[in-house]
Amino acid sequence: MFKTHLAARILLLTAGFLASGAGFSQQSLRPSVPVAIVGGMLLDGYEAAPIHHSVVIFENGVITAVGQKHDTPIPENAVVIDAGGRTVMPGLIDAHMHIDLIGHGEYDDYYQFLNGTERLHEAMPIAAKQMMRAGVTSGLDLGAPFEILEFRERVRRGEIPGPRISLSGPWITRIELEGVPDEYEMIISSPREAAQATRELIRRGSDVIKTWVGLTEEDYKAIVDEAHKAGVKVHAHLYDPDAIRAAINAGVDVFQHVGSARNPAYDEDLVAEIAHKSIPIVQTISHRIWVYPATVAFPERLYDPVYKKDMPADFYAEFLASVENFHRRSYFDDIGRETRNSKQSASQFINAGAYMGVGTDAASPLNMHTEAMWREMSALVESGMTPIQVISAATKTNAEIIGKIDEIGTIEVGKLADIIIVDGDPLRNVEVLDYVEIVIKDGGVWYSEKAAFGTVTEIGHPF
Repeated sequence: MFKTHLAARILLLTAGFLASGAGFSQQSLRPSVPVAIVGGMLLDGYEAAPIHHSVVIFENGVITAVGQKHDTPIPENAVVIDAGGRTVMPGLIDAHMHIDLIGHGEYDDYYQFLNGTERLHEAMPIAAKQMMRAGVTSGLDLGAPFEILEFRERVRRGEIPGPRISLSGPWITRIELEGVPDEYEMIISSPREAAQATRELIRRGSDVIKTWVGLTEEDYKAIVDEAHKAGVKVHAHLYDPDAIRAAINAGVDVFQHVGSARNPAYDEDLVAEIAHKSIPIVQTISHRIWVYPATVAFPERLYDPVYKKDMPADFYAEFLASVENFHRRSYFDDIGRETRNSKQSASQFINAGAYMGVGTDAASPLNMHTEAMWREMSALVESGMTPIQVISAATKTNAEIIGKIDEIGTIEVGKLADIIIVDGDPLRNVEVLDYVEIVIKDGGVWYSEKAAFGTVTEIGHPF
């Protein structure tokens, strides 16, 4: 009977891949035999009671059985991961991230350091690795140059370790954003140009369309009409109530940032309409009003040695320089007003029963991919969601938002084996999601550096 017990620990060889970014293939990381995750508390992605003493079996990257120890046979040739004392749940999905960012304190300086887009190919693998380590197995990138298309394909081919990436490419806007390279934007001046830009984005391979500020209702309609012809969803960057109403009237699919404290509480009728129409809301509330006070209270978080390990020397030096005197950075100029707004802005949508997703806006200033997801989920719990609601939102709902619910988002037979194992009970304290021990994507086993200490590296071995 061939059963190797990993005791919820890590594969040493895989650690080498993550640390070095060496070439590999997704297929090569999959074991050639079934894998059984045994004994953990299973949260399957639904807002349902946990399954205790669970068994999850996968083979060739696909889940083949889900049950409990007393009624789920384990194949004789299975590799067993002992998840006792742990939580087993779907891989997290970030419905608003930026894989070109690393948490640098000032956008203008960061893009100058990158020389526009010249060094993006060095930045993106850093973010991808950090997302995987944090248990994020899929993510939606909302705003990057077309260079990200090739990066997405390299991850798909297994050349670079990283999450499954959906993306918008450049955003559509009438207003130029200062300090951002031209390649990030498609600036239009009419609905006709908005439709043309939408067609171009879809032709180039964008999975979704992102709109930015300054658009008219007619612009939104032109974008939505073109996108929907191709079966593509439109995500709108929204704060202003008038812009939100224009987006509602035009049929925009997903509202990004709404309720994230840039505006005071919205009119109750507007909130009720959004909730009634089940328009998905991805608030990104943590990246200013929770991350900033957390850093004031514990600035040491910015100096985690893992960042030095992750980044080339000049990237790390630039990052450190950017976070010195972080409280003076322009990104946090309105932190007082935003903190006041936050008392209602997030909770009013939760209380109205809105269709809530989870997105982080990582890695915006101080909002590193290593922490962004659990901080966002904690902020939503603090704003009124229950832990099981926010876990379901970060898995099942987000899979619906990015159009992947048939493949990922829940732990069910026939779904892809995107699974994380967490040290602790997130139903009692969602912040234990900072302690992801094992990450499984497409059936390949990865690890979190937080678990790579002591005897872990001695007992770890490849399948």
